[in-house]
Amino acid sequence: MAKGLSDRQRQILRILEASSKELSGQELHKLGSELGQSMGLATVYRNLRVLQQAGRVRCRHLPSGELLYSPLERDVHHLTCLECGTSQPLTSCPVEQQGLKLPTPEGFEPLFHTLEVFGYCAKCKPE
Repeated sequence: MAKGLSDRQRQILRILEASSKELSGQELHKLGSELGQSMGLATVYRNLRVLQQAGRVRCRHLPSGELLYSPLERDVHHLTCLECGTSQPLTSCPVEQQGLKLPTPEGFEPLFHTLEVFGYCAKCKPE
């Protein structure tokens, strides 16, 4: 599963993989404690950064400034309301549907991409 990762990093990956949704660092910290595998909040964030750099975890920035994490294998894109912050996952990836090839410099190996479309939901849309 996770060669070269520390016990803490494997623990974080297991929690993310078991979750049906993206999780914040705070949620990961709380779930780890509930599972009897507590670690400090700073340790959670430090290990999330290492997992990101290793290409194992992706991070999504919400307009509120909150960061949400998920395993890299999940390809989820969102429509996010700028007013209330709700995020609606897209059921498919428009980039892949169009078969778009990104121009990349020689030697660059893309691992993943994210697509976040910001606007207003029906409830918050200005009249």
